[in-house]
Amino acid sequence: MNKLIDKVAIVTGASKGIGASIATYFAAEGAKVVVNYASSKEGADKVVKAITDNGGIAIAVQGDVSIESDVSRIFEETKSAFGTLDILVNNAGIFQYAPIEDVKADSFHQQFNINVLGSVLAIQQSLKLFGTRGGNIINISSGASRTPVPTGAIYSASKAALDAVTVSLSKEFSGRNIRINSLLPGAIETEGTHNNGFIGSDFHTKIVANTSLGRTGQPEDVAKVALFLASDDSGWITGEQISVSGGIFGL
Repeated sequence: MNKLIDKVAIVTGASKGIGASIATYFAAEGAKVVVNYASSKEGADKVVKAITDNGGIAIAVQGDVSIESDVSRIFEETKSAFGTLDILVNNAGIFQYAPIEDVKADSFHQQFNINVLGSVLAIQQSLKLFGTRGGNIINISSGASRTPVPTGAIYSASKAALDAVTVSLSKEFSGRNIRINSLLPGAIETEGTHNNGFIGSDFHTKIVANTSLGRTGQPEDVAKVALFLASDDSGWITGEQISVSGGIFGL
């Protein structure tokens, strides 16, 4: 317990799913958590209430990570509330699957603007609050960055780009006491994977059949590894791409 005592963390896209679970796990270990959301204030408030009801500290802050002014405001409100920042989790993301013939420019740009640009903008702002003492960045990527699937070319490319950002910045941050790593979840049961029809589909069945542990992942499966990366237990780890996939071995 208390692995993150007195730490301040921002978790983007934390109103539901993986982000909500990460925020909850961090708060349970003593972190003061900024629960960012783009549109679901109700969801973010629910996460904050669950944290505070359990004795934790959290605030909800609205902001679309693909909009530079919104990102600036998220960090300004974090500084106003807590004075500093120790951990950034770039979890906000979007996935859209379509045959390549049907991919529209708007869909391409939306996925790259949120999944890649949004993370870069947040990292830029985090450096201002980390200061000279350093900090910790966790990028939530996807197993699709390593194992792209049919109709997922653009999403996979956006997550592969995010992984490249992780590796490059781990070298750029040399000597600054800033660690940065990517987490690559496999198939996770969330509101999003239910809403898009993935859960219960033939493709879902195929994914599980090709997963060594023989089940769909849950948000807490990712949150537990994020907690490890956020804590001093992983103090010798940076620039890594860590798969949290239950051992998926092909499609």
